[in-house]
Amino acid sequence: MLETIKEISNPTHISESGRLTCAVETTLKVIGGRWKVLILRELLVGMQRFNQLHRSLPGITQKMLTQQLRELAEDGIIHRQVYAQVPPKVEYSLTPLGESLNPVLQAMHEWGLQQPIAKSLNELIEPVEE
Repeated sequence: MLETIKEISNPTHISESGRLTCAVETTLKVIGGRWKVLILRELLVGMQRFNQLHRSLPGITQKMLTQQLRELAEDGIIHRQVYAQVPPKVEYSLTPLGESLNPVLQAMHEWGLQQPIAKSLNELIEPVEE
């Protein structure tokens, strides 16, 4: 395990600002934050329109959703398809690069299931029958 931690923390390339970074930091730059992983989770199911995403993410504002979608599109993680019609129709889907994050999200999901906090939260949602 110690060897794995050393590999993870070992700087592997130089960032835009000229400092050494590791691959984990690069990944977090792309999918970090409260909403991006949740947006990706929704898009793993398939193509979604803006309002579908907005309804499936309680608590996110339209402004924040727009910003997060724009950043994911700029990073090549999602594709934004605009249809020239009235009213405008926009669909979002994962690019192959975005789909390649599926194992990362699966690993995060599995890790979360194993944590005591996740187990206690699940008990709050689904109380254990006595």
